[in-house]
Amino acid sequence: MTTHPKHDNDLNLEEANANAQAEDENVAAEGEAEGEVSEEDVLLKLARENEELKEQNLRLVAEMENLRKRTQREVADARTFGIAGFARDMLTVSDNLQRALGAITPEQRETAEPVLKSLAEGVEMTERSMLSTLERHGVKRLNPEGERFDPNFHQAMFEVPNPDVAANTVVQVVQPGYVIGERVLRPAMVGVSKGGPKASAEKQQADAEQASSGDAS
Repeated sequence: MTTHPKHDNDLNLEEANANAQAEDENVAAEGEAEGEVSEEDVLLKLARENEELKEQNLRLVAEMENLRKRTQREVADARTFGIAGFARDMLTVSDNLQRALGAITPEQRETAEPVLKSLAEGVEMTERSMLSTLERHGVKRLNPEGERFDPNFHQAMFEVPNPDVAANTVVQVVQPGYVIGERVLRPAMVGVSKGGPKASAEKQQADAEQASSGDAS
């Protein structure tokens, strides 16, 4: 039997070439597939980065808005409360003027010489002018006689038994208080009733509304 080595070699070579071509086609297909996946990954990554940038931008805008509001509040507080220390010192001057006027009884003023009367009137005018100036700068005087005692604005100095007046009602103001804005410069020193009926819920609410409207004005 005769063999044909050359023919066999040609068959082997063709088979090897076919296998190589198939492998190349597989590699190309895999490369194309990998390229498609990589493009999707890039798009997803860009989308995520875009969302992150949007969130960062929104946070930055919110922070800037909060900073603007906080700055406005600080400026407003500085305008309102900047003179608090000065106003508190001026209250001492007002107290001294009141003591000077209180040292002169109404009978003495009636029978006093014109010079003394003019002096007393000058002291009164000075006190009114000073309080008016403080009020223009946001300082408000508290004279809570007849109001319900509020520990946030009043300081109880003594109690007055009175069964005809609702308990915890301010019946006497020893020294007026002062506020600037919503801050207390000095609480009003007061005498408070005890022994009377408790104030009704309606009256308590009315007192609270009256105090709120007074602060707003």
